Amino acid sequence: MVSRHSRGSFRQWVPEWIRNYRQGWFKGDAIAGMTTAAVVIPKALAYATIAGLPVQVGLYTVLVPMAIYALLGSSRPLSVSTTTTIAILAGSALGQISPTGDPVVLIVGSATLAVLVGAFLVLAGVLRLGFVANFISEPVLVGFKAGIGIVIVLDQAPKLLGIHIEKGNFLHNLIATFWGIPHASLPTVAVGILMVLILVAMKRFTPSAPAPLVAVAIGIAGVSLLGLDRFGISLVGNVPTGLPALTLPGWEWVTPLWPAAIGIALMSFTETIAAGRAFARSDEPTPQPNRELIATGIANIGGAFLGGMTAGGGTTQTAVNRLAGAHTQLAGLITAALALGTCLLLAPFISLMPNATLAAVVIVYSVGLIEASEFRDILAVRRTEFIWALAAMLGVMLLGTLKGIVVAIIVSLVALAYQVSDPPVYALVRKPGTNVFRPKSDEHPEDESFAGLLLVRSEGRIFFVNAQRVGHKLLALIAESKPRVIALDLSGVFDLEYTALKMLTEAENQMREQGVMLWLVGMNPGVFAMVRNSPLGRSLGPTRMFFNLEQAVAHFQV
Repeated sequence: MVSRHSRGSFRQWVPEWIRNYRQGWFKGDAIAGMTTAAVVIPKALAYATIAGLPVQVGLYTVLVPMAIYALLGSSRPLSVSTTTTIAILAGSALGQISPTGDPVVLIVGSATLAVLVGAFLVLAGVLRLGFVANFISEPVLVGFKAGIGIVIVLDQAPKLLGIHIEKGNFLHNLIATFWGIPHASLPTVAVGILMVLILVAMKRFTPSAPAPLVAVAIGIAGVSLLGLDRFGISLVGNVPTGLPALTLPGWEWVTPLWPAAIGIALMSFTETIAAGRAFARSDEPTPQPNRELIATGIANIGGAFLGGMTAGGGTTQTAVNRLAGAHTQLAGLITAALALGTCLLLAPFISLMPNATLAAVVIVYSVGLIEASEFRDILAVRRTEFIWALAAMLGVMLLGTLKGIVVAIIVSLVALAYQVSDPPVYALVRKPGTNVFRPKSDEHPEDESFAGLLLVRSEGRIFFVNAQRVGHKLLALIAESKPRVIALDLSGVFDLEYTALKMLTEAENQMREQGVMLWLVGMNPGVFAMVRNSPLGRSLGPTRMFFNLEQAVAHFQV
């Protein structure tokens, strides 16, 4: 007989989305899984070629890491295979160990690189370094999504036009696409526009229908029945069949590959957690950064032994997965199952898909990432955070995903440092007939002040960075009101660092010599303990420290 404790322990190992699964979610998960497969499988094949690997490696990367993450990850909509940036970084690293492009060396090197990346990710998760994800704020995510949406649309535009451009940075791609418009293939444009119209119309009038699957089916049927490829419409092309074979890492490649593996691991985690957070809903569990590190790491290691390349959460495929109706990671398992089916049976059908169809699906779903209303809402609340969002958007567009996020985080930290270095210090007055004290304002001329008593409040942490600025603001208020007593309300100060405490002690000595008394009000236990054990506490004594402003005012009026 299985004990209740054993059942509880077993339940802890069951993925959260399985424990809480609802029957009504299945249709959305099934449609999303199939739709995402139609998008991610062809893209993964292309990413494999970017890394200099055989196209089937991309297919194996969809199959294995996707399934492993679905069972271990904490983000419900996240779709894990590989991304453009990871593929480019992997290609650069593998090119160093095989400049001639030897397929055997590249495949073994790819497995070694994936194992190293996975090991670094797991180690970071065990060391609980996932807190790095906390530096990505909500405005940064808004900008990140918008930037990704714009980059994706531009990336797919040449396929929609039937032109080929040499890929470069965002501005290069924009200019190259613009100059390529006169050379666009009219049949390809016609197919692309038709697919966009079908997708938009179905989203508008039949939102419950699987619009991307319909578009993909129409595209494949058009090629099969009408021979659209005769008109120069490019297709996804040949997809090899067969199951992945066991691939063992080459430990001789560890030394030359480990520096690149650290960078790819950072890239993988950054994109994974950003995509997971960007597409999480408020009614879902929040992605857990440390668990994401471990889950993505194990996904990389597992994929490496079955022929996959380095993997991570992809923003494009996650966007398609979520917007197509994914509720849980069952969608990811369905995508992985279809990758397996493609290996065995569906490769000939996928190979008939027009690239314009694929581009139309990606563009229609990616445009939804660009939410102008979110930017307006942020601007209405705080201009500084609006700048963070713009920095994230422009960073992703102009510098790429990883560098864009890093730029946005740096902007956020600089802005935060500026705010911390300039805490508010304001004079207080009392609302008539109440014990409510609020900042002095021209909107409330009836508020009470007290001749000879200056009530002052500061907020935040006062430490060596901002102590001098707080002092300057305090001196300006003293010079304006010329009080006999200054009651400094510290109820909003959660920490008073030693440097600040020493400066406050020196200021109290100087004011006392000038006949001005300093009182401290509303200290929390930690601040009170610091003050009490310092020369300032001995100088003030219990008679000049108060629990609240009302008590201080009453003592002054005695």
